[in-house]
Amino acid sequence: MPNLGGGAKCAACEKTVYHAEEVQCNGRSFHKTCFICMGCRKGLDSTTVAAHESEIYCKSCYGKKYGPKGYGYGQGAGALSSDPPRYAGLQPQETKPRPASSNSSENKSSQKFGCSDRCPRCSKAVYAAEKVMGAGKPWHKTCFRCALCAKSLDSTTVTDKEGELYCKVCYAKHFGPKGFGLGNAAMLE
Repeated sequence: MPNLGGGAKCAACEKTVYHAEEVQCNGRSFHKTCFICMGCRKGLDSTTVAAHESEIYCKSCYGKKYGPKGYGYGQGAGALSSDPPRYAGLQPQETKPRPASSNSSENKSSQKFGCSDRCPRCSKAVYAAEKVMGAGKPWHKTCFRCALCAKSLDSTTVTDKEGELYCKVCYAKHFGPKGFGLGNAAMLE
């Protein structure tokens, strides 16, 4: 049947797509309004689309549906946690003896999963993907904050004193020189 005066058919709604409203993906045509994720229904563009056979998704939904599965993958609360996995009423069995640790706060599950670094702020295991070094210690990115004002820090704003992290403002205020003209109101006798 000939296609008289029209464009291609939309892969989503199967109606005619005219050139002015056409978006192409994988050799198929879509209306701009039909070019949406099949999972969450968000609008897509050339930078956010991920196609699978005849279906189109945003990158987030594509990853959830077709991406790698297992511990440490995925999105949403609890998908990647710095806490060791919990077993419903079961304790993990030791398979072979290990030498005693010099750090008594280190638990067995952190050794089992190959992580011995502990965050000084929260005392939980710090894995490579979330590690930030400061004051010679590994920190979680979320724990890498000023001890006084809780401002998030980076390599250009961090200062440390006795193993604790501070922003430059708090460090200067609490540990810097004191006296008239140095930012602190001091009484001169």
